[in-house]
Amino acid sequence: MTDRAPDDWTAAEQALWQAFRLGRIHDLRSGEAAEDDPFGEAVWGPERTVRARVLARLLLDGPAAVPGRVASLKLTGALVTGPLDLAGGTIGHYVELHDCRFDQKVLISEAEAGTLRFINCLIPRLEASRLATSGDLHLARCRIRQGVRLTDARIGTDLLINQAVLGGDRFGRALSADGIAVSQDCEADRLATHGEVSLRTARIGGRLSLRGAQLRAAPGNRNALNAVRLTVGHTLYLSGSADGGWYGSQTYYGSGYGEVPPPDAPSTPFRAFGQVRLSDGRFENACLLSDAEFHLVDGDEVTLRRIQTPELRFTCRFPEGGAVSLSRARIGNLVDAPGSWPQGGSVGLTGFTYECLRPAVPFPVRQRIGWLERSSVEFQPESYEQLAAALRRDGADDDAREVLYAKQRRRRQTLPLPARIWGRIQDATVGYGFRPGRAALWLLLAWALGSLYFATHALQPLKADERPHWNPVLYALGQLLPIVDLGQTGWNPGGTAQWVSSGLVVVGWVLATTVAAGASRMLQRG
Repeated sequence: MTDRAPDDWTAAEQALWQAFRLGRIHDLRSGEAAEDDPFGEAVWGPERTVRARVLARLLLDGPAAVPGRVASLKLTGALVTGPLDLAGGTIGHYVELHDCRFDQKVLISEAEAGTLRFINCLIPRLEASRLATSGDLHLARCRIRQGVRLTDARIGTDLLINQAVLGGDRFGRALSADGIAVSQDCEADRLATHGEVSLRTARIGGRLSLRGAQLRAAPGNRNALNAVRLTVGHTLYLSGSADGGWYGSQTYYGSGYGEVPPPDAPSTPFRAFGQVRLSDGRFENACLLSDAEFHLVDGDEVTLRRIQTPELRFTCRFPEGGAVSLSRARIGNLVDAPGSWPQGGSVGLTGFTYECLRPAVPFPVRQRIGWLERSSVEFQPESYEQLAAALRRDGADDDAREVLYAKQRRRRQTLPLPARIWGRIQDATVGYGFRPGRAALWLLLAWALGSLYFATHALQPLKADERPHWNPVLYALGQLLPIVDLGQTGWNPGGTAQWVSSGLVVVGWVLATTVAAGASRMLQRG
């Protein structure tokens, strides 16, 4: 292998050859910020132009390193012309390109590499399906007009896409990464997309962070984020990002982490303009949808069906309504707030189970019941039972009874007319057993009225030759409680008095049976 670059290479390319052998940065920048901006309007001439086939030659069949050095491609501020085609190749050298412009797409599909870093670069399109790296893949602060394809890629350590701006392809996808496997973390903080982010069946070993990301669905594709059957080994962050940690942060890798901003510092929320689909996801530590905005129209929804996670933090905003589905999801702690759920929209809670409620702000039980009643047009008793059980586990027995009372009232609306009438009687008298004090008031009222009536309408004795002592108060009480003998059974009511006596008996039996049913229900629950 010759130590000299080919003679037909330009001066910039020959200097890159030598920098490659030394493992040094080849910097073609002018030193003027406006001139060096890869996204600006300045024209870059031949002095900072490198052909893509030169980069391919260095990476696939490059010269040996200078003794004592490690060969690597480190290029800054270059205009790369022509398609960079490394598809199917083995890239055995470290690659780091900063502030570069590519006039055609980058092809690294089915390639094998160590670490690849494209930082603050302008790229028309990146094709990297089935790419396998033993190290990182960085695309921080890049602008890629026609999107990125990482389908079935295997990333050995981290995938960083912080502050990148991605446009959509012809299918309306900005990031196609179905089936991707990332061994450690995937960071896409403050990512801005104009097209679908597709992470179906992706597997992230550490955390997946989309803090402060701005995701917009493309026309013809309603999904802003499509991550069904996603597996995250730690935490999913769809949350806000403190501005103080990013503005002024120009680190190479766009991480934005420096000094921790104060708690009241301004932040940029996660925003999705289109559907968010996380169905069948597995999040081993937590799923955080906090300081997030979901702009949903025309039947769009945030889909969390059948997800499983120890904690779901759902403190979001739905500026224009929308729908959320948590059907058959299984959660440990549910952290939410009254304003987190769509107002005027729908919430799907069929089969939704959770162990504990940990509201971020006070969430009164009446509002919690309203949350259930917005969940479906159909009566779903299991939703009420689930909420009551969670409240009881937290020691809020009174709130649990309130929920079960609301369940009975909601159930009544589904019954035939005779059952609805009987239900109204139970509700008005004893509140389905959850308002036992009402029965006592009704009994006292009936007793007082009955006593007053019989005090002015004395009865005739049942046997003419026997005249027991007449006590209108005890007689009225004996009619209300006919199973108790108060010594007033020797009287013979007739006419209006007979109807009054019968009415007291009926009222007594109705109250007694409803009280018994309610007491039985409360004993079974408690």
